[in-house]
Amino acid sequence: MVLPENSSIVIFGASGDLTYRKLIPALYHLYANQQLPESFVVVGASRTEYSDDAYREKLAHSLRELEQTEPDTLAAFMQHVHYQTVNTADQADYANLAQRLEALAVERGFTQRNTLFYLATPPSLYGVIPANLAAHGLNNEDNGWKRLIVEKPFGYDLASARALDKEIHQHFQEHQIYRIDHYLGKETVQNLLVFRFSNAMFEPLWNRNFIDYVEITGAEFLGVEERGGYYDGSGAVRDMFQNHLLQVLAMVAMEPPAQINADSMRDEVVKVLQSLEPLSDDDLRHHLVLGQYTASKVRGDLLPGYREEPGVADDSRTETYVGLKMFINNWRWNGVPFYVRTGKRLPTRVTEVVIHFKQTPHPVFGKNAPENRLVIRIQPDEGIQMSFGLKEPGAGFNAKEATMNFHYASLAETQMLTAYERLLLDALNGDATLFARTDAVEACWQFVQPILDYKQDPQALFGYACGTWGPQESDELLAVDKRAWRFPCKNLADTEYCEL
Repeated sequence: MVLPENSSIVIFGASGDLTYRKLIPALYHLYANQQLPESFVVVGASRTEYSDDAYREKLAHSLRELEQTEPDTLAAFMQHVHYQTVNTADQADYANLAQRLEALAVERGFTQRNTLFYLATPPSLYGVIPANLAAHGLNNEDNGWKRLIVEKPFGYDLASARALDKEIHQHFQEHQIYRIDHYLGKETVQNLLVFRFSNAMFEPLWNRNFIDYVEITGAEFLGVEERGGYYDGSGAVRDMFQNHLLQVLAMVAMEPPAQINADSMRDEVVKVLQSLEPLSDDDLRHHLVLGQYTASKVRGDLLPGYREEPGVADDSRTETYVGLKMFINNWRWNGVPFYVRTGKRLPTRVTEVVIHFKQTPHPVFGKNAPENRLVIRIQPDEGIQMSFGLKEPGAGFNAKEATMNFHYASLAETQMLTAYERLLLDALNGDATLFARTDAVEACWQFVQPILDYKQDPQALFGYACGTWGPQESDELLAVDKRAWRFPCKNLADTEYCEL
C-alpha cells in the first residue's frame, strides 16, 4: 500500500459536531491502521479559543466516548493535532494560519507544502473561506498541492449553486475542489459498479428490453431530531433526493467507463444526469408526491409530528417525504420508469435499489408467475438478493418464488473503511472519483429546480403518519401503472432494523 504524501490537514469548523463525530474518528482510524502519511499534521481552525493541549484533550475525550481507542495509539495520534484560532470572516486571521502552517511544516521536515482544507462549516462560509485562503497564497500549488473539501449542500437551488461555483472557482481550480457526498464513500454504493461491470451475465439484461422498472428507496426511521431548524429550511428534496439518491441512480444507470479513474467515471455519471427527462407541469402534478409526517403511535411510543419538532414552524410546509416517477432519455433506458422515494419517520432505516425484470413473454405457468427481481441493499444489512421462480414441491408444475441472499459482510476479512475514512484517504491521494464534479452538481440542480418551484403550491403537500411508508398518494404513483413498491423488510414488529 502506497501512503499519501506528507501533508497538512486543516479543518475549518474544528469545534463543530461534524469534526467530533466523523472527521477526527476517521483520521484516528486511518492513523491506527497506518494509512495516513508518514508525517502529517491536523490543524483545527475555528473562532473558539483553545490551546493545542486543551483541544487535544477535548478531542481525546470525545474519541474515548465514541470509539474503542488504544491509549498509546491515541496519545501518539494527538501529537499530530494542533489548533489555531481563526475568525473565518476576518481575512487578517488567515495570515496567522499561514504562518502556523509554515512553522509546522518546517518542524516536521516537509519538503512540499501539501495542504488539504476541509470546510466543516455552515454553507454561508463556503465562498468566504476560499477567498481568504487565496488572499494569503494558501491556494498556490507552486510548492505542493492544495485541495478543498466542500460539504453538502452545495447551493440551495440552481441559481445559488451556480453563484457559489463561480465564487469558489475564482480562487481554486476544478481539480482542487472535492465536493463530498458521504453516500458515495459507502462500500456498497461502490459495489454497485463492480457488481454491474465485472459480471458479464447482467450486461445483456441491463436495459429497457428486459427491465420493467427500477425502485430506489432511501428510508429513515428517525425524524429530524435536533436538526429541526436546519431541516425546515432544507427539506427532503434538498437533503436527500438532490444529492444522495440522484448519485445512486446515476451509478445504477451509467454506461461502463473506459477506465476506472476520476475522469472516465464522472463523465459517465454526468451523461446520465444530463439525460434525465425534464419535469413538466403535468409530471409535477401526477408523478410527484411530497409528504410531511404527522404524530402517531409506533411500537408503543407516541412520536411527534414534524410541526411539533423543536425548531420547526407551526405552519411549516417543508416536505419530509418525496416520491417521484422519472425517466432517463437515452438509448439504454428509454421508457423505463425509475421510482425514487425518500422520507423520514418511515417504518425502518433502509437504502436499496430494486431492479424489476419483465415477465416472461408467455405466462405458461399462470398469470401469477413469480417475479424476477434483484435487490441491491446499500444499508443496513448490506447485500444482494435475487428472486426467481422454481417448481413448488409436489404434484403439478406450480411455480413458486425463491430467493438467494448474499451478505456483503461475508467478503470482509478485515474491517471496512467508513465512508469518511475512504473519502478523506482519496482526497489525500488526489483521487476525485467519488467526489461530485461541477457539471454533475449543476445537472442535479437543473433537474430538481422545478420541484423546488412546485412545492410552494398549497396543494403540493400530503400528510402521512409516523411509522408508515409515506402518503397514500405515493402508492398510487405505481398503482396507476399496475406496479407496487417493494416492502423492504422481513419483520418490523419490534425493531426498526431491516434485514435483507
